[in-house]
Amino acid sequence: MNTGEDIQGLRKIIDLTRLISLLILGIHFYLSCYQAFRDWHWTAPFTDRIVSNIEKTGLFSNLLKPKLAALLFLCISLVGAKGKKDEKIQRNSIVAYLLCGLLIYFLSVLVFYWYSGLSMVAILYMGLTGTGYLLILTGGNWLSRQIKAGLIKDVFNQHAETFPQEERLLENEYSFNLRAKYHLQEKVRDSWINLVNPHRSLLLIGSAGAGKTYFVIRPIIDQAIRKGSSLFLYDFKFDDLTRIAYNKLLLYRKHYKVKPRFFIVNCDNPSYSHRCNPLEPSGMVDITDATEASRTIMLGLNRDWAKKQGDFFVESAINFLTAIIWFLRKYQDGRYCTLPHVLELMQVEYDSLFAVLQQEEEIKMLINPFVSALLRKAAPQLEGQIGSTKIALARLSSPALYYVLSGNDFSLDINDPQAPKIVCIGNNPLKIQSYGPVLSLIATRALKVCNQKGKLKSTFIFDEYPTLAVDTIPAISTGRSNLMSIVLGIQSVEQLKQNYGADAANVITSIGGNLICGQQTGDAAKKLSETFGKIMQERESKSINSSDISITKSTQLDYAIPASRIAALSSGEFVGFVADNPEQRIPQKIFHCEIQNDHAAIAKEEAAYQPIPMISTVSDEDIQENYKSIKRDIERLLAAELQKLDAEEAEGNLSDQVGENEIKFDRTVSM
Repeated sequence: MNTGEDIQGLRKIIDLTRLISLLILGIHFYLSCYQAFRDWHWTAPFTDRIVSNIEKTGLFSNLLKPKLAALLFLCISLVGAKGKKDEKIQRNSIVAYLLCGLLIYFLSVLVFYWYSGLSMVAILYMGLTGTGYLLILTGGNWLSRQIKAGLIKDVFNQHAETFPQEERLLENEYSFNLRAKYHLQEKVRDSWINLVNPHRSLLLIGSAGAGKTYFVIRPIIDQAIRKGSSLFLYDFKFDDLTRIAYNKLLLYRKHYKVKPRFFIVNCDNPSYSHRCNPLEPSGMVDITDATEASRTIMLGLNRDWAKKQGDFFVESAINFLTAIIWFLRKYQDGRYCTLPHVLELMQVEYDSLFAVLQQEEEIKMLINPFVSALLRKAAPQLEGQIGSTKIALARLSSPALYYVLSGNDFSLDINDPQAPKIVCIGNNPLKIQSYGPVLSLIATRALKVCNQKGKLKSTFIFDEYPTLAVDTIPAISTGRSNLMSIVLGIQSVEQLKQNYGADAANVITSIGGNLICGQQTGDAAKKLSETFGKIMQERESKSINSSDISITKSTQLDYAIPASRIAALSSGEFVGFVADNPEQRIPQKIFHCEIQNDHAAIAKEEAAYQPIPMISTVSDEDIQENYKSIKRDIERLLAAELQKLDAEEAEGNLSDQVGENEIKFDRTVSM
């Protein structure tokens, strides 16, 4: 027990031990320098007899033994010493004192080889040995005063926040597997991010430069094609991802039972693009398909409208566009059912346009408010309902866009067992407002067409997903049973809320089963930290008093991955969780690791990539001729329909149909 009597007894033992050390050293000095002591008349017969008897023990038979014995007793006394703790004492100073003291203490014997007077040799020997002894004593005392237990070992609590992760490689025919490394206490261990159930979708979050594309999307493209999956790829910075997909297909084409075809939609350069009609008649089964297409286009052109759905003018614009799309779908079995024809038809004067549209029974209810406003000559209201639609869609009036969207080189059923496809749609960051709505429409139609039973497995990858206006929620919710794997890459949840609205963003971020997150800050990091939950962590507290240190250790629940850790993730470092299967259970679903890529191998592979081939030679004349041809198609359509109406009116049929509320339109064709 640490009582006063015990401390007093310990001090007496230390003092006795140190006194024995000094006594041995003193006798050693007397014997080794006896001639000098005799010359100084510091000897006596009684002392000589006592020392002579001690010498017979053999301890003083040479110069080294008594020095070692004195040093041993000194060290014993220092072990029991407890000096007052001092934070200013440095380890380097202690080591310097001890080393210098030992060197001087033992090398002092060299003085005996110095040919000089006995007195001078004795004084130098005793002085040097005593100096070394004092240096050792000082260093030893400082050692007892040093704070041996460091106050701060892990400044950022990194070791306590580590936890075991999945180290097994779990594969199946649908899985995506990412090799990684993680820290467990002070060791680096190998691990795997096993996306064994990608059909529950993957949400990939990370700020610019976090490594989403390089560390996650790139391996997923490789594994999807290697495992024979059909692929729909949104390449925001065309042709970064498209080039990877094309060369991977060349490498793994033999892995498919039916060799897939590779298609590209590139609005910037029609020569390197296939032609695609997202309003292809065979895919427009009923008017709800036209409504969905119309909503996708309008929300893509006006991103703020996502937060105003249900507003009068927003719904009016969508209904107007729906009516035109469905009219063209029904006219001559969809002969002119393309987006460029829709854009041209809606530019016609209202009198002629509504006279023609009213011939289709299914859209009469949609255009009734517009017809009423036209009859009442409420021009401001009519322009308010339709003007916003025409102004927004005018941004799509481009000859190059008309050319790409008016053809039908391929269908969007990429997972057709008889004709699997790999489709890459490319955007341009400088033309997001123009290309975004068109690509959104293509992606929306592809998701709907592919979400059917009896099809091949398919993978949809959307890099920079918020730049599109695609409603992926139905596909995520129901596509799992149809073997659809959806990967959504976003920079932040706030960006998703800005473009899709808070409600839709919350659904998208919570409905998925797999999450991989890079660097995030603010509320997003806090919410993610709460999602990952808490783990049992060790805590250590230290209390320093004048002579000792008290250490208390405990355990407590704390966040496994704090928000501050998520905000400080490096490029290639990700946190998240994965979903498992009944036959492939993953006990450790949460991970915090660094994904491993073989950078040298990737660089070598990219150097050998083949360029994307030209699809066809398209000249400016071809583009302009197609542009004019579409305009002529609409002129012929209007002329034929108005002539038909005139003939019916001449026969008296029109008056019977309209009755007393007959609508008289100006039939002049105006483009």
